[in-house]
Amino acid sequence: MAFHEVRLPARLAFGSTGGVERRTEITTLASGFERRSTPWADGRRRYLIGAGLRSLDDMAALTSFFEARRGRLHGFRFRDFADFRSGAPGAAVTPLDQAIGTGDGETRTFQLCKAYGDHRRLIAKPVEGSVRVAVAGVETAAFSLEATTGRVTLATAPPKGAAVTAGFAFDVPVRFDADRMEVTLESFGAGRMVAMPLIEVRV
Repeated sequence: MAFHEVRLPARLAFGSTGGVERRTEITTLASGFERRSTPWADGRRRYLIGAGLRSLDDMAALTSFFEARRGRLHGFRFRDFADFRSGAPGAAVTPLDQAIGTGDGETRTFQLCKAYGDHRRLIAKPVEGSVRVAVAGVETAAFSLEATTGRVTLATAPPKGAAVTAGFAFDVPVRFDADRMEVTLESFGAGRMVAMPLIEVRV
């Protein structure tokens, strides 16, 4: 899909609601037991934005962002303030936050990922300048990052059995879910409040 490597400004994202969406298909068997399965390997994120806008300037900024993306045509980066770091949202990033691989003496490229229990989510949109990497528990600066894919390439292949870990901040790749945006203006005394219908964005 067409994707713009630009993030929705934080002030426009404040007040958003949403989170993880899963799809589970449940079939009730003749015995009364259930069979559960899912067609999705990973959860999808859905957010409703626009509820926090309180000025004409914010409205204009969101309209401009929407127009620049051509509605649903181009994807963009979105920061989920409930889940945007390799560790806890309120904790500092460390190079030991997430295991991303184990050395075999040859492999130098590793994909950033984040573990949720035994499920691992691939991280494709890390924030440049936030990524820290360690090999066998020792931080290294000898690596390059593909910020558009989340792949880290070390200058030297880690020795066999060496744990490769990383810490990072990341964005969620999303798109608008509609090609139409409506605006309602209401006046209150000397000021104005802009009430904008929620805009849904999803991965």
